[in-house]
Amino acid sequence: MMIVKIPKEQKAQIIQFIQQYFAEERDEEIGDLATEFLLDFVMKHIGPFIYNQAIHDLQAVVGQRMAALDEDIYAMRIPIRLSCDNKR
Repeated sequence: MMIVKIPKEQKAQIIQFIQQYFAEERDEEIGDLATEFLLDFVMKHIGPFIYNQAIHDLQAVVGQRMAALDEDIYAMRIPIRLSCDNKR
């Protein structure tokens, strides 16, 4: 399993978001340690679902871009006449 490291500043911001959510939506206070444990749980058990969906979405975008690039490359081809006449 891939281990994700979140920079310290981002982790602190995520913890604040979680605490704000609990305060506003659930009218509960949650401490820093409990919030960090919750974040670790979410990252370990829910994060892979989110990550895999992001990869799936990225594959679709890259596929679309590659198809467009393939069309552009095909359009650059020089047509070849099958007859050998010198008419222009």
